[in-house]
Amino acid sequence: MDKHPSLDIVESYGTELSGKKIVLCVAGSVAAYKAIELARLLMRHGANVNCVASDAVTKLIQPDYFKWATGNPVITKLTGKMEHVALADYKKSDCIVVYPGTANTLGKLANGIDDTVISTVLTVGFGAKIPIVMALAMHQAMYENMAVLRNIEFLQNKVEFIEPKMMEGKAKAAEPEDVLDYILDKFGKSSVLSGKNVLITAGPTMEPIDTVRVLTNQSSGKTGVLLAKEMISAGAKVTLVYGPGTEKPPKGAKVVSVKTVQQMFDAVKKELKLKKFDVAILSAAPADYITTPVKSKIKSDKSNLTIKLRKAPKIIDNIKKLQKGIFLVGFKAETNISKQKLIESAKKKMRESDSDMIIANDIGVQYQKNRELNQVIVVDKSGKITDSGRKDKLEISKFIRKQIEKRLD
Repeated sequence: MDKHPSLDIVESYGTELSGKKIVLCVAGSVAAYKAIELARLLMRHGANVNCVASDAVTKLIQPDYFKWATGNPVITKLTGKMEHVALADYKKSDCIVVYPGTANTLGKLANGIDDTVISTVLTVGFGAKIPIVMALAMHQAMYENMAVLRNIEFLQNKVEFIEPKMMEGKAKAAEPEDVLDYILDKFGKSSVLSGKNVLITAGPTMEPIDTVRVLTNQSSGKTGVLLAKEMISAGAKVTLVYGPGTEKPPKGAKVVSVKTVQQMFDAVKKELKLKKFDVAILSAAPADYITTPVKSKIKSDKSNLTIKLRKAPKIIDNIKKLQKGIFLVGFKAETNISKQKLIESAKKKMRESDSDMIIANDIGVQYQKNRELNQVIVVDKSGKITDSGRKDKLEISKFIRKQIEKRLD
């Protein structure tokens, strides 16, 4: 099935909400028209948004408008498909946003009433402990009603409220941009990494042998790209020096594309001279050896061919020489060795490069069976060793981010 055209906007502003499933419950208020803008903003930061619209809303806004906005079917009634369970049961979604949140919707949630599509979705989500964020909107007198205030008080530590703005005798719903900022703060932003400058290298390099042939490796750049996304999600300002990997670089990062190890080294040196970085993560797999390329295509009729290789520059060994105070994270890959030898290899690289932390992994037989899964061991200067266990690369990137946060805190 072809991708819905509206999904083209996903991640156009950033990747902070990538992989997040958000249910947007649109209750019966004139402010409902702003929910379209909120849905699009959430998508532009990577979220997958499913809209649930009340009967009152469908009289104001045609459901197809929400489908156009999100690229997903709009839930306007419950059927045998069990939409409330599919959207709001345990771990089915990452967050339920009620925008606008009316006094009626608030009261039903507070009192366990589920006689509408929205109240039923909320009842399931509330029981399943899915985070619920409610942006309240109603007439001022309703907002000051004792019953409404009692409902707010009852839900105060169970549901997150985005306070309305008191204007023109109304408790007006927060603007979509304000709700977006709240959600971005809720998911991803890190008190440790937010605002930090992070330099990441990722992908392989291609070292020319002649005018058409190259020396390279099988690195896809996926781990580095996922790490870049994680750092962006944390609120960091990311510069990605990216070799010719197969993974699409994330939006929200400054991307410097390179091909050879020398180009990668030059780009890193240039970026380190341009500004002060807090963290450098060297996850790329640059060539260890290079050659002087022949200036024309080597003939293919030779039965034997000798290529003289020389040691390539070690980028990681120069980082601390260019910026002393930077927190340096290196990677060390080995094949088919014991865990203890892998740790020893990581410690050796840490000493040689003056790194603060090394991510070591074995890319031997087990890794080659399924390159989407990985297992890394984190070694730091204090001697602490942490094993990730075998996980998919997205989980590995989250694990590495947490390890960096712990050591920066």
